[in-house]
Amino acid sequence: MLHVTDAMIDRHVTAADAQAAMLDAFRSFGRGDAAMQERIRTEAGGVKLSTLGAVIPAQQVAGAKVYTTIAGQFSFVILLFSTVDGRPLASFDAGAITRLRTAACTVLAARKLATPGASTLALFGAGTQGVQHALQLSAALPLRQVLVCDPYAAPDAADRLASQCGIPVAFAPAEAAASAADIIVTASRSTTPLFPGNVVKPGAFVAAIGSSLPHTRELDDTLLARAAAVVVEWRQQSLREAGDLVLADKAALPDSKIVELADVLLDTEPARRHADDIVIYKSVGVGLEDVALAGVAWQRIAAAQAVAA
Repeated sequence: MLHVTDAMIDRHVTAADAQAAMLDAFRSFGRGDAAMQERIRTEAGGVKLSTLGAVIPAQQVAGAKVYTTIAGQFSFVILLFSTVDGRPLASFDAGAITRLRTAACTVLAARKLATPGASTLALFGAGTQGVQHALQLSAALPLRQVLVCDPYAAPDAADRLASQCGIPVAFAPAEAAASAADIIVTASRSTTPLFPGNVVKPGAFVAAIGSSLPHTRELDDTLLARAAAVVVEWRQQSLREAGDLVLADKAALPDSKIVELADVLLDTEPARRHADDIVIYKSVGVGLEDVALAGVAWQRIAAAQAVAA
């Protein structure tokens, strides 16, 4: 059985590969041709073990991601199996897959839901996920600037991100960043809303990807109430895990506002009807994403090793 390291993923799998894999997987799920396993968390002695997975027959793979959380730090492993004969195909370190697939899904949502003239990205959180979101979004969309709000970022973080993205990047206070942005990405570990929802301008696209815990949230009820729709990866898991949704007042977030990403990508349910609609994409990370990208990575790496042999 092949073991795939993060370095191997970085060599063989691109952001474009991740975006294509996510598009195929969610369309397959939306048509009923793939299935997901919800995240299960088990905890004792300050150590948390989490598992989630998927079966994707069209890709001939099934698998699960298993990871620990200790003192806020994650360690990921993915196990991949064949759906043809059931044999184990590969194991993965999976840090790189998690980084790539999360931003790739945001790019898919932004392509569908951001306004065509979106030019300013506000990034709340400049850690691993925040940086990857800036990289993928700036490559996929005609962004002209990035405003970063992160009190823990290094002083040179904006300059480094600017050189990576190829567009100007500057630090900005929370309200200034949120009010100026056409696209907002929240990639923080905040337990309370990051900015007042009334400052977000009409037409904005907001991707909240920082929390998958039911007691934490990055967005307030004001923004949820203003939103025309809230797009989630999978209603069943998102409504259990996402504090932004779990803690929301029902008046701000009626069930009728919630739309699944697969329906958006299949064009079966619109989330934006008017140019001035605010649309939120709330991600918690689902097993379909990990297994789909692991499947693509395994095919690429196994093929490369066969050629080298």
